[in-house]
Formats: sequence, structure tokens, C-alpha cells
Amino acid sequence: MLKKIVLFLAIITLISCNATKSPIVTTKAISQSSKKTAVRASKKKITEKTTAEEKAIEEKKEQKNEIIESTSRTVVSNDIIGNYISLYKDIAMNNMKVYGIPASIILAQGILESGAGRGDLAVTANNHFGIKCHVDWTGESVRHDDDSSQECFRKYKEPAESFKDHALFLTGRSRYSSLFSLSKSDYQGWAKGLRRAGYATDPRYPEKLISYIERYNLGQYDSQVLGINYTRTENQPIRVANISSPSGVYYEVQKGDTLYSISKKYNLLVNELKQKNNLSENNISIGQKLIVK
Repeated sequence: MLKKIVLFLAIITLISCNATKSPIVTTKAISQSSKKTAVRASKKKITEKTTAEEKAIEEKKEQKNEIIESTSRTVVSNDIIGNYISLYKDIAMNNMKVYGIPASIILAQGILESGAGRGDLAVTANNHFGIKCHVDWTGESVRHDDDSSQECFRKYKEPAESFKDHALFLTGRSRYSSLFSLSKSDYQGWAKGLRRAGYATDPRYPEKLISYIERYNLGQYDSQVLGINYTRTENQPIRVANISSPSGVYYEVQKGDTLYSISKKYNLLVNELKQKNNLSENNISIGQKLIVK
């Protein structure tokens, strides 16, 4: 009997000891869990970084590069050309006001002749229009290969001087005088006239200028100076005059316009349009201003 009592007490003591033991924490499991979390976070960062890099590469690919060839061969992006326009549009518009040369033509020539400011002459001599020395030049000069080897080109202290000299060059030579009888909004006429007057020997010179004007919406700066509204549709810009005048609102005739097409724009009959403008025939010309309201 005593043995049974002793055995019973021993069993109770053993059970009591097991009940008071602390639970065992497996540090290995926690460590593995932390490692997995860290790996997932690291993978996420790498994925995000890769995605950002891929996006940057794609954006870079979307930028269109082109080669501008004039006095030098220059590779530029559309962003570079856009920055060039932003830098010099105010100078171009001011020169249009003072000298009567369309701002669109000034900017297009600057883009083409200077490689949007990245060409050799623009960088070394601030010469943005490829103007050679000629006999009347007394300022600084640089030598550069063009039609012939090591020709003399004008050098300026800053680009603004080049823009001013370009205006003086065109206004001071009789061979360009016919340009100033053209409408200031007729950039196509100006582009072709520059080539005919001998500004450039490249037969595609007018086409290149017109391309820059239409692709980069340069006609808007002519419109700002002329005080008319400018609306671009597809690739061909259309200028609608909105001049405050006792006579009403004017529309400036563009290439391809007819009395019928203009009348449709302003909900007029052709006869009404003719009566407003005292026209006896249907013939109209580019740059002609018609009363439409």
C-alpha cells in the first residue's frame, strides 16, 4: 500500500513539472521567415528599378533623331529643336516687328543653318545663319569648310548678334528685296524666294524650311506679331484673322483657299462674301484679306 502511495505522488510531481515548463521557441523558423520577407522586398526593389530603367529606355527610343546638314552635319532630337525654338522665338518675333522678316522663316533658317544651335559654326562662332564674310565684313571671322575648303565665315560675340546681322543681311541686299513684297504670313513664298535669290545652293532648301515651320508650328509666332489667331489642322496651318476693325473681322487667304471654302468656314454664301469685299470675280490671292464678319 505504501508503495502505491509513493508511486502516485511521484506521478503527480512529474505531471506538475511538465506543466510549468516554458514553451520552446524555434528561432530557426523565425529566421527563415525573416529571410523570405527580405528576399521578397529585395526582388520587388529590383523589379521596380528594372521597370523604371526599361521605361526610361523606351522614352529615349521615342525621341526622334534627325540629321541636319548645312555648313556641318549635326544629329539632333526633336527636344533639342524644341529647346532652340524656346530660346530664340522672342528674338525672332522682335526682328519680324523691326525688319519685316517672318519669325517662322527666321527660326526655320536658324534651325537648319545652325543644326539647332549644335553645329560647328554656332558653337565656335555664334553664327546661326551660315553667313559668310563677304567683302563688307569687318568683324571677327573663322575658317570653315563649306562649298570650298576653309571659307571665311562671320563670328559673333553672342547668338543675338547673329540674328540681328541676318536681318540686316536680308534687308540690305537688293537681291532679297522681292521677298518684302510678299505677305508676312506667306512662309512658303519666303522659303522659295530665299532659294531663288541665292541664299542657299541646296535645291531642297525651301522644302526643308517649310518642313520645320509646319512640323514645329512656327507659324504661330508670325500670327502673334500680326495679331491674328492661329489654328493648326493636320499638317497645314490655317490662319484666321481676328483684327479689331470698324470694317469687321478679316480672314487672310492661304494656299488652296477658294471663295467657296472660305464661305463655308463662316457660314456665308459665296455671293455674300463677294459683296462684303466688293469682288466682281471669284479670283483671290494668297495673303489677301477678306472681310468675313
